[in-house]
Amino acid sequence: MNKIDFKHKKLYLLDMDGTLYLDNDLFSGTKPFLAQTKALGARCIYLTNNSSKSVEAYVSKMNALGIATTGEDFVTSVDATIEYLKQHYQNDLLYVLGTASFYSQLEMSGLCVTTKRSEDIKALVMGFDTELTFSKLEDASILLKGNIGYVAANPDLVCPTAYGYVPDCGSVAEMLQHATGRTPLFIGKPQTAMVELAIKRAGVTREETVLIGDRVYTDIACGINAGIDTVMVLSGEGTEEEARERHISPTMVVEDIGKIAEILSAL
Repeated sequence: MNKIDFKHKKLYLLDMDGTLYLDNDLFSGTKPFLAQTKALGARCIYLTNNSSKSVEAYVSKMNALGIATTGEDFVTSVDATIEYLKQHYQNDLLYVLGTASFYSQLEMSGLCVTTKRSEDIKALVMGFDTELTFSKLEDASILLKGNIGYVAANPDLVCPTAYGYVPDCGSVAEMLQHATGRTPLFIGKPQTAMVELAIKRAGVTREETVLIGDRVYTDIACGINAGIDTVMVLSGEGTEEEARERHISPTMVVEDIGKIAEILSAL
């Protein structure tokens, strides 16, 4: 594997769950890593495929973990999904299958959204729904039999927790695929929209950017698709064996975020 010239990196795109913390437990190397990036004058932007929470919720969580952040420090799959929906369904009625937070974010962006099934719906938009009910699945199964659009915020099969994993948006999409034959257009990682939004916000180049994450098929694949360096940490879901099986090659593989802190401290 190649090495990364960290001296010239100005933007670190960071996955969170499995990379910086697990559930509510901050990894010991996270704060040293963030201190080193700050000392080097680099910026950190947090990327998450988790579409069940708002940016405000993430700000509160990070602050509770002892990491000071603002809304400008985050780019989420919901941000990227909103951008896509505004381009393709600006004035159309959208059925939302997701949390109340997901619904609220879409509504506040100016999109026309509903949770009631009707013939006027032009697309179904799905996120990671921690408030999932059978009624929502039934609505989706009926709607997707029609000729409507189908968009999902993220393809993650599972979401990490302190006790293991729970089914995420990608798993629900697979259930609906069995029921309807339909597969959504996934917006979040490994698609590149979130990386492009972050790079634009930071005003840097791709060469000055590195993505750090634990999940092979979303985090690392996203960085590769975007043409930027990637660091895979082994503190979360992904393994080197999985990367080989999927033929996805991160620029570097390290044990955890603390190892990167050690590398930066030696610069």
